[in-house]
Amino acid sequence: MGNIIYLDHAGTTGVAEEVLELMIPYFSDKFGNASSVHAIGQEAKFALDTARETVATCLNSRVGDVIFTSGGTESDNAALIGAGLALKDTGNHIITTAVEHHAVLHACQYLENMGFQITYLPVDNEGNIDLTQLSESINPNTIMVSVMYANNEIGTINPISEISNIVKRRATELKRTILVHSDAVQAAGFLSLDTEELGVDMLSLSGHKFYGPKGTGVLYLRRGTPFLPILFGGSQERERRPGTENVAGIVGLSAALYMADSSRNETSKSCSLLRDKLVKGIMDMIPGSVLNGSMDKRLPNNVNFSFEGVQGESILLGLDMAEISASSGSACSSGSLEPSHVLLAIGQDSELARGSLRMTLGKFNTETEIEYVLQVLPTLVQELRGLPTLSSSGI
Repeated sequence: MGNIIYLDHAGTTGVAEEVLELMIPYFSDKFGNASSVHAIGQEAKFALDTARETVATCLNSRVGDVIFTSGGTESDNAALIGAGLALKDTGNHIITTAVEHHAVLHACQYLENMGFQITYLPVDNEGNIDLTQLSESINPNTIMVSVMYANNEIGTINPISEISNIVKRRATELKRTILVHSDAVQAAGFLSLDTEELGVDMLSLSGHKFYGPKGTGVLYLRRGTPFLPILFGGSQERERRPGTENVAGIVGLSAALYMADSSRNETSKSCSLLRDKLVKGIMDMIPGSVLNGSMDKRLPNNVNFSFEGVQGESILLGLDMAEISASSGSACSSGSLEPSHVLLAIGQDSELARGSLRMTLGKFNTETEIEYVLQVLPTLVQELRGLPTLSSSGI
């Protein structure tokens, strides 16, 4: 990657060298199909079983509750659609939030077209839902609540344990089953994934967000949770997700998750220091800058600003020319000219929302890199606003 300063870890991370080394044999010498009964196939099955045990340890779950998928999108889709269809005879109401990832929002829209009723809870100007409103929104037809653990754009952290308790209390009062799902794609490596503490029935992860390979993911599905598969074919993953397993990818995902979860306190501490330095520098040096999201309940690696009088895409191009990689929001919607649905939901007008910049830190970023960003970004914003810079004014 040369001298590029990479600040788009929420978009993707590179595969850790240790992880890649563990994966390579399963592309070549250990290439077996885990469903085959011969020795080469059983070697692959052993690797698959070991990986499942590793993930279950990180989630504090039963081994059988771990389903391997192709990533966060499939995990979210499977949770919403699979559980929704399984429970449709008991109710048709699902609650989520207005700031979820599109993998959840579009799955909910799909279910709406099938006759389900979806409540999209609003958020305040920091991206928080009102827990009282959540409780009051649960009715006798509610079958599921899906709230993301941490927002992928503005980094706001939701109190999932408290949300689970509210949902389960209301479920008891209504004498019905109401499931709790959480998109935890951005939380891995920074927050606890203990499913017992979180109280969730389903939880989604994506390998490439924590230095694992792309095309790999996890759906945690608590034993006994009503669920219908959304794919059909073989009997893999206990018939909940058919298809020949991506053994190399699964080996890499499990190793990456274990490494990320084991070092999350250290990583969170280092990223928090850099994040705070970056936030303070921007606030001090760039007038008309608006920090998006909560500072108290925020992912340690997330910095998201909107800048008055400037387009986010123009900032990205300028930063890229200065060898700084960042984003204007979710990588999944970076080709869209529409302002971020998250920023609109927290009350920004569309013009300001188009001037957003997301910088997300990783475990290899340094203080020197942040200092360089703080040299480049203020001048860049001034130039894009058509204002004189210190150099051009002769000062």
